[in-house]
Parts: sequence; structure tokens; C-alpha cells
Amino acid sequence: MEPTPRVPLPRSIDEFRVLAHSRLAEFPRIAVPDSPGVRRAAVVLCVVPEPDGPLSVLVIKRAYRGRNAGQWGLPGGRVDEDETADQAALRELREELGLEATPGDLLGALDDFPAASGFTITPLVLALTDVTRLRPNPDEVYSVHLVDLARLVAEDTPRWVRAEDAVPQARLRDDVAPADQTGLLQMRLGPKMTIHAPTGALLWQFREVVLLGTAAAAARVAHFTQPDWTHR
Repeated sequence: MEPTPRVPLPRSIDEFRVLAHSRLAEFPRIAVPDSPGVRRAAVVLCVVPEPDGPLSVLVIKRAYRGRNAGQWGLPGGRVDEDETADQAALRELREELGLEATPGDLLGALDDFPAASGFTITPLVLALTDVTRLRPNPDEVYSVHLVDLARLVAEDTPRWVRAEDAVPQARLRDDVAPADQTGLLQMRLGPKMTIHAPTGALLWQFREVVLLGTAAAAARVAHFTQPDWTHR
């Protein structure tokens, strides 16, 4: 059964662009300042129309090699020394998925996220109308998934669980689901698709700020717990 949206969702890319641009323009994002030792990465929350279907955001599973092997993620990667976050995000989208986007496709940014891996991640929101050229790079991407925006805003998608030290991912307990953003966030987006911070935190803030219009003070994510396996 398809999830029932909590709020009316945009029905076209044009509607989404207007909504996202408006809400991100009003969002007082938190930027982590440059300082010695800060390493930067940029990712994209890329909204696209599914063929004959709803608007969705692109989520990837990384290739089973190198950094973050087999983990859920968003298209993106390291910001090179001669790049801005915007430039890096567009380059990574092209290199990882074969999708061409321009600076005009970018709609704004969410909070920088200080990942436990040592990278500060800048999440950028963009929308594309044509993804027919989507060609995942097998050296970097194992699979690509379209997550319906209605699934993203469904009430049962975010879940807060207890995270015990050194407990493997498959054994995380969900006997308690606090309502005050304590414990470990699980974004349950589909069968065998449960995503934790940092990617889960970025999806959660996108959901809250862009899709639901939650006030900034109630939508911060830098404090979200990150599982041990993301610390590498």
C-alpha cells in the first residue's frame, strides 16, 4: 500500500522547485567554518520524476569497495582544493551517475553535517527533469534507488532506537522509540532499506525543512548519533 502523505506534496518538478527554493531561502543554515584539519564533502538531494510516477529522491548504495563500501548514501564526495561545494556536488553527480546538472538546477543548501568520519558534509538540493541518461558508475555505485517523496514524509519512516555500544547493524534494538530525537535515527524507506546518520540525518532534515516546512530550530541534525560503522 502506498503511504499517505502527511501534507500535500508537489506534483511536478516545477512545483517542487518553487517550494524548495522558497523554504531553503528562508532556512538559516548552519555552516561549519574552515579551520585546519577540516575536510569537506558535498552531496546532492536530487529530486526527479519517476516515469509515469511520483517525484522521488535519488539514493544510492555504494560499491562494495573502498570508503563506505556497501553503505547507503547520496550522490557526492570529497570537495577538491580548487572547488566549491556546489562545483564538487555537480561533478560527483556526473561522475557517479552520469547526470548533467547546472548551477541553475541547485535550489539551496541544508546544514553542514560534521560526520564522524572526519568530513564536514554540505547537502545541496536540486531537481532534474530528465534522468534518461542515468548511468551508474560501477566503480562507485552498486545500485540506484528512487525514494518516493510520500514515503519520505510518512509518519512511520523515521524511527528512534536504542544503540548499544559495539552492537552490529543487524542487531540494533527497536523496543523503544523516543519522540525527542534521542537514540539512533533509522529512516525506514523500504524493505531492506534502513538508513542511519549521516545519510539518514540529511534525508530527515530534507524531509522536515523542505517537504514539511518544520521550523529550523526543530530540524537541526548535527547532534544525531552516528553508528560505529560510519566512523571510518
